[in-house]
Amino acid sequence: MDRGSWKFLNAFLVVVSALHPYFCHAEKAPNYSFVREATTAPQVSYHAYIVVGGGTAGCPLAATLSEKANVLVLERGGSPYLKPDRTDKVNFLSGLYDSSPDSYAQQFNSTDGVFSHRARVLGGGSVINAGFYSYADPEFIKEVGFDEALVRDSYQWVEQKLAFEAPLLLWQSAVRAGLLQAGVTPDNRFTYDHIKGTKTGATIFDKNDHRHSAADLLEYADPTNIKVYLHATVLSIIFTTEDKPGQPSRPKATGVIYEDASGVTHKALLTKDPMSEVIVSMGAIGSPQLLMLSGIGPANKLKALGIQVLVDLPMVGQNLADNAMNGVSVPSPLPVEVSLLSTVGITQYGNYIEAWSGLNLPPLGEMLRFLPPLLNQVFNIAKIKVGSTTQQKLQGGAIIQKAGRPRSKGNLELKSTNPKETPKVTFNYFKDPEDLKQCVRGMETVLKVVDSSPFSRFRYPAISTQLLLQLTVALPTNLRSRSMGTVSSMEKFCNDTVMTFWHYHGSCEVGKVVDKDYRVVGVDGLRVIDASTFHVTPGTNPQATVMMLGRYMGVRILKDRPAKGRR
Repeated sequence: MDRGSWKFLNAFLVVVSALHPYFCHAEKAPNYSFVREATTAPQVSYHAYIVVGGGTAGCPLAATLSEKANVLVLERGGSPYLKPDRTDKVNFLSGLYDSSPDSYAQQFNSTDGVFSHRARVLGGGSVINAGFYSYADPEFIKEVGFDEALVRDSYQWVEQKLAFEAPLLLWQSAVRAGLLQAGVTPDNRFTYDHIKGTKTGATIFDKNDHRHSAADLLEYADPTNIKVYLHATVLSIIFTTEDKPGQPSRPKATGVIYEDASGVTHKALLTKDPMSEVIVSMGAIGSPQLLMLSGIGPANKLKALGIQVLVDLPMVGQNLADNAMNGVSVPSPLPVEVSLLSTVGITQYGNYIEAWSGLNLPPLGEMLRFLPPLLNQVFNIAKIKVGSTTQQKLQGGAIIQKAGRPRSKGNLELKSTNPKETPKVTFNYFKDPEDLKQCVRGMETVLKVVDSSPFSRFRYPAISTQLLLQLTVALPTNLRSRSMGTVSSMEKFCNDTVMTFWHYHGSCEVGKVVDKDYRVVGVDGLRVIDASTFHVTPGTNPQATVMMLGRYMGVRILKDRPAKGRR
């Protein structure tokens, strides 16, 4: 096919993609009778389970628990169903950088000088992420000691509501072919499984590019046995001290105190049922924060803020990690489809290569006003408006890489006793030299894809690979200082252009903060169930496994519970 034919086909597919929602009726959003604003909540309520955080793990967990018991979910954000267009595929980047008060993403900067985000919406990170749905690597499942049959059943339970085969139009197909030409083999075609080579995965975006999320899993819930309160900020966990004959006294969680959007405080208390529990599912930032605000954490840090120490647990907030992201932005001479992470290359070295295209960019602002003349020409060729304060759509995209299983670890510390203030977060990207070496290997594969013959039709002949690297350096991807000298070595490029992959984990690790059943060490009636308990990120993208974890642990918790009751 000649270049003119390619251009016509690209344009045709882009138009069809844009018009598709008008011709295909999207599924109706669920209308949950049990989801309400926290301002409508009673001053005191009683529940068998209180799930703090209606996120990627919290929603499937709560839906499962409601099969046999009365459940309360407290979510600090709002509903993703009120303005569903915000979460459409095309708005992925602009949604992350939406700074409005009701944004689904709360922005913060880590001490590493990297822009980061926390979800504040029912459905959690699955409402603001890139949507890729793929299983954990088999090693992860073995390392954590999960029952493989229940893992498989739990994944399938999730997939019945929100997993779709990711589409492969021209940009993603070119990346796929480029990966194979770069030696990321074999071709594994479509699969949920984590297998070395190149594959097409699943996505939580449907055929109309509308997002589905963990909030959809609440469709499984028994509506008579569950309440979900929105804009409910949990201030602290309530404890009593139990004296057992012949044993030292232990604190037991008995409920939580939370605040609604009007600033009114409420109490949610556990019933007298001996199996009743508070379960924290606020993610790798929120879960350790709430534990520390409630007196569980490093004693010296808590005392410094005037927090009464309940349990001295030094590893709360420690070993926090994120997977570093680096990549190359590629403006295209041809129109491109809107795409997010449809194909992935899983290399022999444990790097994951993915790509996106055609998204709406957040305003680039003043940061790009002063560029060398050569790069100004690149921006002009690529039709990127320098200094723009409005949203614009990039004709092109990016090829990115994530280094799996980072060795570098950071930590989280409270700045204050205000639960609405994001703690001080440090990820220590590339602190371990092996992580930097892995980034370099991943970027070498990215550049092979960029320079591959299948991808050549998406390249401007006048923009060399070196200029693409310089273009990437010029973009406001983080707060780190850089210059055109950043491209002098790939090690420097990795360090200077590092971004988050939003795959935070490790701040409440199994064996350090919680036991193998996710019970908080030294406390009764309290668990943490979310990605904060992971020692590594499972697979290329963790959301499938986090949702699986919610279902998996819900089933295990209910295993010994008698038939449904409202105690």
